Amino acid sequence: MTLQNSSDAKIEVIRQPQQLPCSYIDAKGQEVQITEEMIQQACSELEQRLVKPAQQG
Repeated sequence: MTLQNSSDAKIEVIRQPQQLPCSYIDAKGQEVQITEEMIQQACSELEQRLVKPAQQG
């Protein structure tokens, strides 16, 4: 698989039970739990910003 066609590939996702909560400290110094929705949103934004490499040939 190459970077050019990686976004076309279908990858099976196996959900694991959350073992420990993950969190970060925001700008106000408050602890904020990281949710799966937050991760999915970040991945979606990154995918939208993906610049496909120029065709070689």
